Amino acid sequence: MTASRNREFEFTDASFERIRQFVTEHTGIVLSNAKKDMVYGRLSKRIRKGGFGSFDAFCDALEAGDEDEQDFMINAITTNLTAFFRENHHFEFLAHTVIPDLVEKNKHNKRIRIWSAGCSTGEEPYSIAMILKEFLPDFEQWDVKILATDLDANVVAQGQSGIYRADRIEGLPEERIKRWFKRGRGDKADMVKVSPELQQMISFKRLNLLHQWPMKGQFDFMFCRNVVIYFDKDTQRVLFERYADILAPDAHLFIGHSETLYKVSTRFDSLGHTIYRKNQ
Repeated sequence: MTASRNREFEFTDASFERIRQFVTEHTGIVLSNAKKDMVYGRLSKRIRKGGFGSFDAFCDALEAGDEDEQDFMINAITTNLTAFFRENHHFEFLAHTVIPDLVEKNKHNKRIRIWSAGCSTGEEPYSIAMILKEFLPDFEQWDVKILATDLDANVVAQGQSGIYRADRIEGLPEERIKRWFKRGRGDKADMVKVSPELQQMISFKRLNLLHQWPMKGQFDFMFCRNVVIYFDKDTQRVLFERYADILAPDAHLFIGHSETLYKVSTRFDSLGHTIYRKNQ
């Protein structure tokens, strides 16, 4: 109760419920009661700066269709935790199993299409691009494109820029850093930029997974990691059904370490370590 009394704005259960309904309707994310403090922290500054005066007034703007506030709400509530080569075993499997399979499977058209869904600030699709550049034989003879999508317009823009703080690449092998990153100079000395070679492979787009998708597929493999954890089971079932429809036969799907398709989808076989292969 003390935290509530010290707050600048009153945040009632009714206001929280209005925000929860908006978030679920527009993103599919289900906010638990435990997220109430997080929501307050992420929205209170906006309410102050926007001159709303209260959470109810902010909710009124959301429900009235104010696009600026709706975009802010979506960007504020989606969590963007990522890193280059996060869950590295996925990239080892990509290098040593998926790529050799695709070299044989697609040898006639030499075409590979990849989707990074929920790409956040871009570390994941750039990591995929590095692996393809490093492990796909005769890369220049192949037509390789990566689609990177996220609901948050801000992180899509950062991914597209390819510019990161230098500490984001700490821990990567020096050889990989030298090959794929350029360090800034002067007042940009604490920043790095990914190679244009990698940027050319990736198309960054804003996309709401729950809405209609403009692309038709088929994708040869996809990453959708630490995204569906925010959705309820019914939404997950619909989403993975759509994923299966847009993936090529026998395509691989990589999901997050705390996610599972158990009792969610029968269209993928588990290969262990949150790696799946489409079976139908």
